[in-house]
Amino acid sequence: MFHPRRTLRALLLPLTAGLALTALPAQTAQAAAMLTNAGFEADGAGAAVPGGWSEYGDTGASFTESGGHGGSYRLSHWASAAYKVETYQYLSGLTNGAYKLTAWVRSGGGQKSAYLALKNCGGAEQRTDLPVSASGWIHVVVPVKVTNNQCTISVNSDANAGNWINVDDLAFTSGTTGLSIKGADISSLAKSEAKGGVYRTASGTTADPITVLKNAGMNYARLKVWVDPADGYNNKARVLATAKRVKAAGQKLLVDFHYSDIWADPGAQTKPSAWAGHSYSRLRTDVYHHTYDVLSALKAQGTAADMVQVGNEINGGMLWSEGSTDNWGQLAGLLNSGYDAVKAVDSATPVALHLAKGGDLAGTRWWFDSAVSNGVKFDAIGLSYYGYWHGTLADFQTTLDDAASRYGKPVFVAETAYPFRLDSDDAHENIIDLPSELVSGYPATAAGQLAWMNSVADIVEAVPNGRGLGVFYWEATWTAVNGNGWDPADAASGNGWENQALFGYDDRALSSMAWFGHR
Repeated sequence: MFHPRRTLRALLLPLTAGLALTALPAQTAQAAAMLTNAGFEADGAGAAVPGGWSEYGDTGASFTESGGHGGSYRLSHWASAAYKVETYQYLSGLTNGAYKLTAWVRSGGGQKSAYLALKNCGGAEQRTDLPVSASGWIHVVVPVKVTNNQCTISVNSDANAGNWINVDDLAFTSGTTGLSIKGADISSLAKSEAKGGVYRTASGTTADPITVLKNAGMNYARLKVWVDPADGYNNKARVLATAKRVKAAGQKLLVDFHYSDIWADPGAQTKPSAWAGHSYSRLRTDVYHHTYDVLSALKAQGTAADMVQVGNEINGGMLWSEGSTDNWGQLAGLLNSGYDAVKAVDSATPVALHLAKGGDLAGTRWWFDSAVSNGVKFDAIGLSYYGYWHGTLADFQTTLDDAASRYGKPVFVAETAYPFRLDSDDAHENIIDLPSELVSGYPATAAGQLAWMNSVADIVEAVPNGRGLGVFYWEATWTAVNGNGWDPADAASGNGWENQALFGYDDRALSSMAWFGHR
């Protein structure tokens, strides 16, 4: 439906050329001062070379047509045969400093490469690949430092027959972007190693996986805390031990409280057995003491938390039934007990609230509107976003940007992942194991996993006003190891997620770890 159509282009060219000065409204307001025709409105549909722009390569594949993001028209790259084309604009007389290019883009995917670039600006070329999004427009950003008073804005496609992109509403302005968090959850690691799990560099050398991840660019580790799990892992003592390794590797630490003895998520928020039968008032005290106990112990050993999640995927509340969203007043009390405990250990530690379903705008608004109206205290918003469950990339961007602006808080992806293969490395069926479950345009390969992570990171980087903090991968080290399955009460339970780890079935670091090198 969104594929460019070039039918009757030859007939349209003289017509649109004649109308350009008379019938089309001036659109200069949407263009940045330095970019000419940034919204591709000057020429209308069918312009082979949009006004203000130049082309290189298979120039017939670059043209304007109807169906713009903001105005009536857009730039498209498309051809019926394989093509390579660049649409570019050279800017000179720039004041040296930090700049960023923003643009609205769509892509049907399948190209060898499709990206926006800032080059010849005095330093290294900066690129942002176009996420695969065939229907919804996505805004992306490319930052650069100009040191030679000039810069070239470039739209590039190296495409197969029939591949297409749309680009519109570019702006080149002062400012910079980047992600402060390039993290991964490594909660499975201690048990994996205890059960014989081994991790290797890409070349096959046995190595500390935290070091391998750090060398790839990871700067933040996430560890979950269970109260009294059946296997004795992910409890206070184990978290303290792993935190020492995390901090020794120079990483920051996000502590993720589940307030349960087992997985807490939208479908299950089971009270710890030690708290069963406690009154609501007592549960508030339990939350405070447990949170304070773990965080103060971390601080005492010199590995203080850098951020804390009070609850995990708490779309339906936590500590059911007392803390269900059916009783927002009580849920608010429990969340504020956790918040107060975090601040009692260190008033500067940010507290995040974490929901699943990162593409659910209405649900996210309902939850946080309810939280705010009930006086819940929080400093940041974390969303889980799995593309095979939680809507399109455009849905995710809409929800993430809305949360940042509506509540005035920084946002981050608390969990995302993607498979690098579909078959299983143990006897347990993988949760994502069919081609039909994949996100269109992202194959189940290491390259597809890398492209997915870069697309998610690009969307977080593009959150307006610098409110996008970054991304945590879930779960980097959960490879298939006998005894380290999903159920802490069943040593024979398998792992349905090893095809979404960042280490392969040969235990080697995957090339997809390169996403940690994101700006």
